[in-house]
Amino acid sequence: MKKINLQNAIIGLIVGWLLLFVFIPNLMIIITSFLTRDDANLVEMTFTLSNYAKLLDPLYAKVVWHSFYMAAIATLLCLLIGYPFAYVIARMPEKMRPIMLFLVIVPFWTNSLIRTYGLKIFLGTRGLLNESLLSIGIIDKPLRIMYTEYAVMVGLVYILLPFMILPLYSSIEKLDNSYLEAAKDLGASKLQSFFKVVVPLTMPGIIAGCLLVLLPALGMFYVSDLLGGAKNLLIGNVIKSQILNVRDWPFGSAASISLTVLMGLMLFAYWRVGKLLNRKVELE
Repeated sequence: MKKINLQNAIIGLIVGWLLLFVFIPNLMIIITSFLTRDDANLVEMTFTLSNYAKLLDPLYAKVVWHSFYMAAIATLLCLLIGYPFAYVIARMPEKMRPIMLFLVIVPFWTNSLIRTYGLKIFLGTRGLLNESLLSIGIIDKPLRIMYTEYAVMVGLVYILLPFMILPLYSSIEKLDNSYLEAAKDLGASKLQSFFKVVVPLTMPGIIAGCLLVLLPALGMFYVSDLLGGAKNLLIGNVIKSQILNVRDWPFGSAASISLTVLMGLMLFAYWRVGKLLNRKVELE
């Protein structure tokens, strides 16, 4: 009886937590997105779809397109860097793997905002990067990296790279070496084995890693603010400015809900692709 009561209490606590801090706040944002802006009271209880229609304005559409462009490039760079890294870790002796994974996870111990400030110092005109390049004679004058797209890209990759490495490592570690041995026996080169055996079998990890990088990259407004300046806005910057600066809560809520729905569609697509891949493997 005590065990059942404890289980019910834990379930009730979890449900209450989700209702109070997840469901109700999101419901309030959804309702606000359909209301009208009021300078005096923030919102006016008048139903409208103009907040969502405003997202189609060329000004905001350009920001949305730029956000996807930056997020896609950052995802591609994380994949190109993270896949070899995860593959090397998965092929290391078992005693070394926990150490390497620990080093990958260590940056999570420090707040990402603080790490972004550190990166700002590193990339500055008189930062460590420029000072090192000047001292060894590679450049004659400091490079202007801060407040450019390159700085934002470096920041996104630096912060989100572990989110790509971990799912890739999980998929590569589960890879059955017998498939590679069979491909070798059939005359396949290492390059052919990689693209025709390793990549398809680790595709769930690739898709998961890409989603874990792409989705947060769209909303990391503080990276764009600190490293990119006003010229490199992400959709997260628009939401932040509409809520905190312009005080247009309905439009900020509409932009936030649109981004959330888009993320949900991507996750649904990932679930469907994973299901199809599993079915394909079972048939084979």
